[in-house]
Amino acid sequence: MKKMDLNERDLRSLRVFCAAAQASGFAAAERALSMSKASISRHINEVEARLGVKLCERGPGGFQLTEGGEVALRVALQALEALERIKPEVDAVRGVLSGPLLLGTSEHVMTHEGCRISEALGELHRIAPLVRPTLCVMNFSDLGAALTDRRVQIAIRCAYKRIRAFRHYPLFTETHRVFYRPATAGEIRAHGDTRALPLVYRPHPFVEDALATQGFVQGLEVSGLEAVAMMVATGRYVGLLPEHYAAQLSPRYEFAVLPESPFYSMPFCAIVEEVRPLTRAAEAFLNLLLEAHR
Repeated sequence: MKKMDLNERDLRSLRVFCAAAQASGFAAAERALSMSKASISRHINEVEARLGVKLCERGPGGFQLTEGGEVALRVALQALEALERIKPEVDAVRGVLSGPLLLGTSEHVMTHEGCRISEALGELHRIAPLVRPTLCVMNFSDLGAALTDRRVQIAIRCAYKRIRAFRHYPLFTETHRVFYRPATAGEIRAHGDTRALPLVYRPHPFVEDALATQGFVQGLEVSGLEAVAMMVATGRYVGLLPEHYAAQLSPRYEFAVLPESPFYSMPFCAIVEEVRPLTRAAEAFLNLLLEAHR
């Protein structure tokens, strides 16, 4: 059987394929790569011809990886990550930290008084200016997927439960309560019932628990804390919000904790994949992050 070593062109095409797969389509990859859809398609066609298997379905029905594409993506990401570690590992031999640092965090985390992410990043820049941090804000489920897909090295988010595939490093504690706007919450004043207004719904463990155990009526469905707060500000809904985030909005909207509101406390953690060794830059940042939060 003829040996088929990948050349530089093939590696370039694999990077393009990985970018398209992680972006779930050509349109998002086009922006990320600054490359036309035609060029992206050409690279993927070349990889498919090289490997002898169709990697993805693309067309009017959308972008979808084939079974072979799923395998190729997983292995290609591992290979590309290994290549990216060569220069930083060699630099580390001479005492220099370098290379990319891929971080992901939940939205509005900076409003928490216990958050010290910026301080850790500032200290990292001081001691290792050649490290290149990239920080993406995502929702809870996207952060988990980004860790598994290796799009981030460290995720900073709440830990509703410990997942065995991840290692969790507690940083600070976040508390959620149900908030409302007393000045405009006419239904509560009229009925004297703290459960009279519907609870804004978003897919979230605490919201699900409040609906199941606290007697709330489910309101409209939204996405993200900003949307929850916006609906609470109308005075026609109550919403589950982190205390630190609601405190930032209270001076303008006079948010208040709903009488007899349940509360949910949980640790905010730095989370890494258990089986994935950290780069030296990621390990250094994690240590700085933990030190800053002590």
